Amino acid sequence: MTVVGFAGMTHLGLVSATAVASRGFRTVCYDPNVELVGNLSRGKLPVIEPGLDDLVAKNGERQVFTSNLADLGQCDVVYIAPDIPTDDQGRSDTGAIHRLIDAVKPVLGAQAVMVVLSQVEPGFTRALVAPEPARRYYQVETLVFGRAVERATEPERYIVGCADPSAPLNPHFHAVLAAFNCPILPMRYESAELAKISINFCLVSSISVANTLAEVCEAIGADWSEIVPALKLDRRIGQFSYLAPGLGIAGGNLERDLATVQRIGAAHGTDTTVVAAWKSNSRHRRDWAARTIKRELLGRRPDATIAVWGLTYKENTHSVKNSPSLATIAQIPDARLRLHDPVAPASAAAHAKGEGCATPLEALSGADALMILTPWPQYRSIAPAEIAKAMAGRLVLDPYRVLDTKGATEAGLDYRTLGRAGDAPLGMP
Repeated sequence: MTVVGFAGMTHLGLVSATAVASRGFRTVCYDPNVELVGNLSRGKLPVIEPGLDDLVAKNGERQVFTSNLADLGQCDVVYIAPDIPTDDQGRSDTGAIHRLIDAVKPVLGAQAVMVVLSQVEPGFTRALVAPEPARRYYQVETLVFGRAVERATEPERYIVGCADPSAPLNPHFHAVLAAFNCPILPMRYESAELAKISINFCLVSSISVANTLAEVCEAIGADWSEIVPALKLDRRIGQFSYLAPGLGIAGGNLERDLATVQRIGAAHGTDTTVVAAWKSNSRHRRDWAARTIKRELLGRRPDATIAVWGLTYKENTHSVKNSPSLATIAQIPDARLRLHDPVAPASAAAHAKGEGCATPLEALSGADALMILTPWPQYRSIAPAEIAKAMAGRLVLDPYRVLDTKGATEAGLDYRTLGRAGDAPLGMP
């Protein structure tokens, strides 16, 4: 039976290892952090993902956590899977993955293969010195914060970078991939590394299309939510396209890929001006909530009290990296804020006048306005009438349409969202 190892028990490694173990493989999960491994062994996980705790518990003894590097020596396939941190300019810090690879190489079995799972820039895998190319692969990760378990256990395809795409995959590696019953796409290292970036570029393009045209809807009296079904029924676009407007590009991965291609373009003289346009559009849309709250409230009452629901960059995750919510909060330093997030602490906002609240309704007490800046599922279950009753003011900014639009209007809320003009008559130009 194939034994699979994973080195690096942060978000990517933990979720991916858990998915492999769920397919019946004995899975050795290594991390040099002894305290982290101890917590994992006791079922205390460092990340929040729907279904992850239950799946780890269900895997039981098939999934072993260890800080003993030698335990990877029993594995037929060893994934290198630490999260890759990025800075504010979208540059990746590959120091940790290089250190992990250097540590794993001496204990790798003579016939075992190493698979780089962390996202790296094109050229990374081929430039590695060991193991030899025939025992070295790159696999495109499928991590999506908040949907990581779903994506890892039900992948739509596997993209695999190889030294020779025409050669059969190592049988143990192939057995792991085949267990998920999805297409396997072998290609050269550089193609696979760029494929991940290409996917993210398509996501960015969809986000920018939605944001650009949703703003047009606001100006002319159209409703973007009415247009989306027409686009999803167009076979050239598809029902799964990312067509929801929001507060720009968030998280770390998409901006990192944009920055990577800009650097490649600068080095090789290719045109990447569209990338600059995407980033500019993202920054413009990200600041929608800050612009609106200043115009509608803070311009005349700088010290008004504002309830903020959501601090993380998206729902179902603990990550606040490049969070539009935190970017909005940073632009209203004089306002009094009542903050709620199901996972992130109020301290993540680093706001001098920010107060954490235990529940969403508690955050509304005395609030002149509400901004719903992360579309957590639990916020959708709160009726607009409850919101209207709990808060002092009536202004609600809900860029992701968490609330029912009709219900918000009927509750007497001054409801603002993306992609839809207000209910007042519009003066057409």
